[in-house]
Amino acid sequence: MPEFTIETTYRLPLFRHATYSANTPEVACRLAIEDKDWSDQREDYESSGEIYVTGIWEGADAAYRGQTIHVPRHFGEAAQRKAKHFELMLGLLKIMVGDTKAGRPTAPEWLAKSEWAIALGEAILEGALGPDEPAADGGDPDA
Repeated sequence: MPEFTIETTYRLPLFRHATYSANTPEVACRLAIEDKDWSDQREDYESSGEIYVTGIWEGADAAYRGQTIHVPRHFGEAAQRKAKHFELMLGLLKIMVGDTKAGRPTAPEWLAKSEWAIALGEAILEGALGPDEPAADGGDPDA
């Protein structure tokens, strides 16, 4: 049976408390963001992020040595999945609006991709893995 080395990650928030003198809350926020001194930082284990896959390699103990395998998008970090999905949805909307403005119907393959994108978006919002992208050529849907 094949073996795989999987690298998983989670984000651990660091925080600090500091006092800033400023005329407005906005100026105080800017000072806090620009402050580079994190010597009093603390870890916030109670607010750590979800676990997500950051690497896959063929073989046992093969991290960074074995054959790299593409990580399917639905095993990625939710924030990254949302950003990529936003880009996809924006592209699909542009195609459909362009078709409408030009007075032509939207191609069936774009409608099918839109239905998949809606299902994926709903899964992302629910914190679920979501459906695999339908591959038109039968190849890797995440490539």
